[in-house]
Amino acid sequence: MNPLVKQMTSFIVMDVLERAQELARQGIDIIHLEVGEPDFTLPACVSEAAREAYLQNRTHYTHSLGDIELREAIAGLYRQEYGVGISPGQIVVTSGSSPAILMALLLLCEAGSEVILSNPGYPCYRNFVLACNAKPVDVMLRAEDGFQFRAEEIRKKISDKTRAIFINSPMNPTGTLLSSQTMQELAGLDIPIISDEIYHGLVYEGKAHSMLEFTDNTFVINGFSKRFAMTGLRLGYLIAPEKHVRDLQKLQQNLFICAPSTAQRAGISAIRHADADVQRMRAIYDERRRYLVGRLKELGFTIHTEPQGAFYVFADARRFTNDSYRFAFDVLEKAHVGITPGVDFGTNGEGFVRFSYANSLENIKTGMDRLAEYLK
Repeated sequence: MNPLVKQMTSFIVMDVLERAQELARQGIDIIHLEVGEPDFTLPACVSEAAREAYLQNRTHYTHSLGDIELREAIAGLYRQEYGVGISPGQIVVTSGSSPAILMALLLLCEAGSEVILSNPGYPCYRNFVLACNAKPVDVMLRAEDGFQFRAEEIRKKISDKTRAIFINSPMNPTGTLLSSQTMQELAGLDIPIISDEIYHGLVYEGKAHSMLEFTDNTFVINGFSKRFAMTGLRLGYLIAPEKHVRDLQKLQQNLFICAPSTAQRAGISAIRHADADVQRMRAIYDERRRYLVGRLKELGFTIHTEPQGAFYVFADARRFTNDSYRFAFDVLEKAHVGITPGVDFGTNGEGFVRFSYANSLENIKTGMDRLAEYLK
């Protein structure tokens, strides 16, 4: 077996989910606050576009970079929301955002190179870096600092082996936003930035900035799963400097061929017609966010930074446990509420647990009631 695979960790939230599914098959009612998947159904315009694509037999390979109409729509979205000019030729449409992450790292990294990541941060980044035979280099984020990713801390970790800096704003698991000042400082480091912008469109306080506003030396990761509740359609994209697109296209052609054709037609409709649906979902998320933060504080959790975006609350559980993994599975087994242990997001997440509010307010209330009983 490849020794790199042995270095990889499991995606613990999926371990929690899969155990929760086993309990559900035994007839136990589970409240899912672990998974970061929107509970909303597809916007009607998206469903209709996918249906029409099938009826019109638009089920064949597209251009490897993606349907030109979709790439034009994505370019228009970034022009409208961030005032940045990108060409459709800079966009690679992918089967969800994960292939986009993998291809960006395969392009930039060679054996022994380094990629700077936040700790805590989205756990799969580390494993993608390992898969590319590179080394993850952690920058520790502190609760007392609001889990902010600081340029001065990143600068200390840069070496002659550094090939990229990975940022995620709004951030999973904390929901924090990077400030424009920090992004400007990162742009000045003259190192490629991989900017995961998958939670853009789901911001409740402040404004999410794209890294493209500050530098062209960036690889932007985005997609349709979170903003448009299109997780199962597997549609994402990568915006890259034009000089790298041909090499990325070769990776796409060989590894993935192209993204699903029918999902691409649905994506065009999402950008053009689903804004009202996004506004509605965002308002509902915000209501859930405010309720969940307040209720967790009542239960004795410490919230060092209230989420500004995405759909997570990263709660300090050290009053109750120093083993977030054991705590999360105990809550699942005894209270029948799925939550994610903070250690899933890195060593600096130990003692914390992540709650997702991508579930109905009714279910969140039930989950909090069960958790209150458990904590007694």
